[in-house]
Amino acid sequence: MKHFKRIMLTMLVVSCCACTKVQTPPYQADVVYGHKDGMALFYDVFNPSGESNGAGIVYMVSGGWFSRWQAPEQRVEQFAQMTDAGYTVFAVHHGSAPRYTVPEAYADVSRAIRHIRANADQFGIDPNRLGVTGGSAGGHLSLMIGTNSDNGQVEADDTIDATGNRVAAVVAYFPPVDLRQMAGNGGERFPALDFERELAAGISPLLMVSSDDPPTLLLHGDADTLVNISHSEQMYAALQGAGVESEFIIYEGGDHGFRNPEHRQQAAAARLEWFNRYLLP
Repeated sequence: MKHFKRIMLTMLVVSCCACTKVQTPPYQADVVYGHKDGMALFYDVFNPSGESNGAGIVYMVSGGWFSRWQAPEQRVEQFAQMTDAGYTVFAVHHGSAPRYTVPEAYADVSRAIRHIRANADQFGIDPNRLGVTGGSAGGHLSLMIGTNSDNGQVEADDTIDATGNRVAAVVAYFPPVDLRQMAGNGGERFPALDFERELAAGISPLLMVSSDDPPTLLLHGDADTLVNISHSEQMYAALQGAGVESEFIIYEGGDHGFRNPEHRQQAAAARLEWFNRYLLP
């Protein structure tokens, strides 16, 4: 009888341990990667829904260079296709318009990439298998990361500054790529564009392309009336001319934002396939 009780007790302990097994939360909110004007710069981390594939995808939270906050639990479904495929997704917020301009937004997201790579072990990812994506202004910032990256400042005291911001793949949706004619003309709708024109060339990915840029996928609709498809056409020509692995998918009748559900689904599938091709071993 005592032997039977010991068996039952053992089974109860095992059962309780199984019941109390800690599950990986779907997300980690408000990871601070820097400070500016007394405010924190942050990103949210969305964990793989199953087994991790060891790669990460950085999503630029930016539309018109406004970086609007949204509760992370409301974004879980947005990134489900990527987290279901085993990716860890980083939703990066930058200093937002109307207070901050495009060059300042790029400086922020560049630091975010460095912070993610410097803390890759903490997130369970390979820093050399990191992709970046975004739409419109987010696409612009993604291309800037792809075309204007470096290996970090070797002698920097700050670990983050000493870390490179290179990524292994880029996917940009309907991105503006040449800001030289746009700078200074933002108005009320795009105040982030109201910066000195002499800075525009240095924040235009079209002018930053080089042969060592990462594989880049461009997605654009031919009916986009906000960011004309010529932006992606020029960017693709520059990438091809430099020998960069690149593709350009045109969506017939596609508007800015891909409001057509079929276009959104096709673009999301193409994005995932691109990252699978270049981020997975």
